[in-house]
Amino acid sequence: MLLSDRTNSVELRPLRYQFPAARGDSYDDNWLVVGGAVTTTAGSWTFTDPCLLTDEARQVAAWLRAVAAGTVAATVPDDADGLSPDTWFVEPVLAFSVAAPTEDGAVLRVHLSMEAAPPWQQADGGPDIYQYAVEVRLDTAALLAAADQWELALSHFPPR
Repeated sequence: MLLSDRTNSVELRPLRYQFPAARGDSYDDNWLVVGGAVTTTAGSWTFTDPCLLTDEARQVAAWLRAVAAGTVAATVPDDADGLSPDTWFVEPVLAFSVAAPTEDGAVLRVHLSMEAAPPWQQADGGPDIYQYAVEVRLDTAALLAAADQWELALSHFPPR
C-alpha cells in the first residue's frame, strides 16, 4: 500500500507471518511482519517488524475506507502538543490518524514509533510513542486505492 503525495510517502507491505508454521496459538500464529519504506523531506528509511496481527491489519483497510467516506474526524494535538492516533495496535510501532479533512480527501498522519521511527531518532531513544508522524495528503480515489492494495496484499495472509 502506497500513501504518497508530492512531499512524503509511506509504503507498507505485509511480508510474512512472524512464525512460518502455525503453532496452535491463535495469538502468536497471526503476527505479520510488515515492511515499510518512508520518504520525507528529512530523509528516507526502511523498516521490517512483526507489528500487526492479521485482524489488526484488516482494520487498516476499513479505516482508510472510513476516511475516504469522511466519517473519521481529525485529531488535533493535546495541550502538551502530543499526538493521539485514531487507530493503533497491540505493538505501538504503527498507528494512523487524520490531520485534516480536505475538499476531496484528507491529510493522513502515519505514526511511526520504535522500530519504524527514523533511524536518526532511534539513536537518541526515539520519539515518544506515536509522536513522530508523516503527513500525507490523499484524495478519495487514492484512499480507496490504498485500501484495495492493502486488502489484496493481506489476501495471502488469512487468520490462522
